[in-house]
Amino acid sequence: MTEPELDTTRPSSARVWNYLLGGQDHFEIDRIVGDQVRDAHPAIVQVAREQRRFLIRSVTWLAREAGVRQFLDIGTGLPVADSTHEVAQRVAPEARVVYVDHDPLVLVQARSLLAAAPEGTTAYVDSDVEDPAKILREAARTLDLSKPVALVMMGILGNVADYAEARSIVERLLAAVASGSYLVVADGTNTSPTIVEGQRRANQSGHPYNLRSPEQIAGYLEGLELVEPGVVPTPLWRPDGEAPPALDGYCGVGLKV
Repeated sequence: MTEPELDTTRPSSARVWNYLLGGQDHFEIDRIVGDQVRDAHPAIVQVAREQRRFLIRSVTWLAREAGVRQFLDIGTGLPVADSTHEVAQRVAPEARVVYVDHDPLVLVQARSLLAAAPEGTTAYVDSDVEDPAKILREAARTLDLSKPVALVMMGILGNVADYAEARSIVERLLAAVASGSYLVVADGTNTSPTIVEGQRRANQSGHPYNLRSPEQIAGYLEGLELVEPGVVPTPLWRPDGEAPPALDGYCGVGLKV
């Protein structure tokens, strides 16, 4: 496999997010942009952490309560503690997980992950979210799409500029998986003037992201059977302790029946 080329002069969404989460896999340009994003929107660090906590809670619920054994994590970003495969395989060691991302550094990290993972249980697809056909084709090498799959899309649909296209991507992915599959989605929302202005400034710094309304987040789950408590601020989805105040981010889990 050809070694990916890392462009250290341009920020990467995956690396900026890794920096905000306190990870180690980023370059100076990512730290500069991350600081600009944090200055523009100070709550972004808490938003990032709550989204990670929602990932842990939702994947645990899917593996333990819903019995899901296949996960397709699109826009996974760089590995941090409690990634999807770690959470799922703590509950069910036989769980199969496919990660999807299009960042060269993520690919480098994925090679190390795959070398350490049990054969056939974890795989990586190098693809942009806007190419669902490739994602599904490559994921089918590891996952059996005729059986239930959890589609995990954390903070990735905001990277698709056009909302109608984002909806279309979700619909194409859901159409290809079996009944009994789930969609797990979380994204930033335009629920306060502060975040709207902060995101506008962040976009100018080279970290483009499109905030949606809570109704638009709910639109991704249209036609699915919502898992309680429905589409809610990220900290409020089945909190495992006292929930922090609601943030400018919504999430939900839906079942394809």
